[in-house]
Amino acid sequence: MLAKRIIPCLDVRDGRVVKGTRFINLRDAGDPVERANFYNNAGADEIVFLDITASVEGRRAILDVIRKTAEVVFIPLTVGGGIDNTDFMQELLNCGADKVSLNTAALNNPTLIKDGADRFGRQCIVAAVDACRITDRPSEKMRWEVYSHGGRQPTGRDVLEWVQEVEQLGAGEILLTSMDADGTQDGYDNELLAAVTAAVNIPVIASGGAGKLEHLYDALTIGGAHAVLAASILHYGTFSIADIKKYLSLKGLPVRPIIGKNDYDLREEF
Repeated sequence: MLAKRIIPCLDVRDGRVVKGTRFINLRDAGDPVERANFYNNAGADEIVFLDITASVEGRRAILDVIRKTAEVVFIPLTVGGGIDNTDFMQELLNCGADKVSLNTAALNNPTLIKDGADRFGRQCIVAAVDACRITDRPSEKMRWEVYSHGGRQPTGRDVLEWVQEVEQLGAGEILLTSMDADGTQDGYDNELLAAVTAAVNIPVIASGGAGKLEHLYDALTIGGAHAVLAASILHYGTFSIADIKKYLSLKGLPVRPIIGKNDYDLREEF
């Protein structure tokens, strides 16, 4: 079994890391470069940097912040926000990004995924999917709708159909965010995760809802995710990367060791 990845998410607005609940009520969570450096040193496996208002404001991700972030991060860095052509993807990769995350632009122009995969390889292309439940009735089959523009606009697209399409177009990974669970700290939407991981053959990153260590374990097992994205529980000090890896290891899941750190005893239980 491949090691499960722990990925801090830096949602950036106006040059600051922010975190809200269900994509609103944003709170400040620090400087992105400082945060990235902290998580790099703390043993994170990757970092995701999302300029969350770039598409809404009709602009591109902030290159200078990404460049400074890449200078202090020596683990894979995924960047998203206002990416609308392969030339801009190239600029981001030149600034130090390892992967690009496509959301709104890909919904408007799905061939952007194929163009990016053809030019840079599918390992560079992450399809970000913001999903919202559209039925909760026991008598109806559960469905989710894709939203664009930072969760502001419904698209009418079915999530399961869209994730299959992005896989066929060449996406190497899916970053799946439950808008219903985002920022609630009540747990990931494991029903959504399980449906998506069953529908595709590429890795799925779970996003939205982490509040307890059990939530991450459940997303990786019940939900079938290959990696978990976390924000609030890391930004505000509820748990550390070491806490998470220790817990998952004790539960029998493979995780990458924190190089140079032997500060947790796997015999100790939470």
